[in-house]
Amino acid sequence: MGRFPKFPAGLFILLACLAIPLAAQKKTGSLPAKTPIQIKVVVVTMFEVGEDTGDIPGEYQLWVEREHLDRILPLPAGYHHVRMNKDGVLGLLTGVATAKAAASVMALGLDPRFDLSKAYWVIAGIGGGDPADVSLGTAVWANHVIDGDIGYEIDAREIPADWPTGFVPLRKRTPYEQPVKSELDGEAYTLNQDLVAWAYQLTKDVPLADNDEMRVSRALYTGFPNAIRPPFVTRGDTMSGGTFWHGKKMDEWANEWTKYYTGGQGNFMVSAMEDTGTMQALTFLDQAGRVDIKRVLVLRTVSNFDREPPGETPAETLKSMAAGNYPAFLPSVEAAERVGDKVVRDLVEHWDERELKIPRTPQ
Repeated sequence: MGRFPKFPAGLFILLACLAIPLAAQKKTGSLPAKTPIQIKVVVVTMFEVGEDTGDIPGEYQLWVEREHLDRILPLPAGYHHVRMNKDGVLGLLTGVATAKAAASVMALGLDPRFDLSKAYWVIAGIGGGDPADVSLGTAVWANHVIDGDIGYEIDAREIPADWPTGFVPLRKRTPYEQPVKSELDGEAYTLNQDLVAWAYQLTKDVPLADNDEMRVSRALYTGFPNAIRPPFVTRGDTMSGGTFWHGKKMDEWANEWTKYYTGGQGNFMVSAMEDTGTMQALTFLDQAGRVDIKRVLVLRTVSNFDREPPGETPAETLKSMAAGNYPAFLPSVEAAERVGDKVVRDLVEHWDERELKIPRTPQ
């Protein structure tokens, strides 16, 4: 057996120091960190009918096809893989209802592959509209997002005679009891009003799809001037909840619940199922420095009215929608992409400016 060559003692120390990080790297399997992909805009949708492309579209498909979201990246901790285009636009499909939305947004927000610190979020989906404010196919930019689930409830058959509803705010004794809690815990989210105003001004004249089925359906809503109008773009408030509710009484509750949590400033226009889950996740991610909550927009388009027309019962109109037979389904999907993408294109095409400064409407 040969003898080891004689090295200076200092060289052994140097080699030992170099070996420690190399051994640790080999043991843990870690590699030098890659530079995260900078995302300019995240488009958040909630459901798809079938495949991402090539069939009847849900909320996601038109974005995939028209924004050319051709690069597929797995998102193991989320509901569905994500897609990207060459411009830095990322599409996320969350799944239906608040729990899936919150989990999927959190999965994306914590993924180290993506730099979302300057990203804008365009949450775009369909919902049920209040005929007092909107028409079928209308697009609503949200000022506030209200939660319709957090609270107490008494069965409608047991509501006290002097109560207007069986819903009671959490930790209150009667409906709409004042004062409203000084610190809300997910009951309401106020979006960046300067950004919302900018998005509305940019898109208020976007032409929206209309058809004979929509005209026939909205003509039933006599006494509701906004409901019988052709579709338009507006600003208002949305309410999210895990229950698909319907009817005049529920619509009245949604309006009062929204006013309660916005100090009388809000106006409920569209129901939804996911937006408070998404907003809660984004709020936590903002606290962690992963996203900027001031760069979030919520757009809801009206696929159906949230209550029955005069002369019908809620049960009758709900029955016709139970299988997803909404009178403005495809036009509302179209409107969400058409209106939302005008904002996305502006953000991408003016990124040098938008990255550094959030747009607002000149005063």
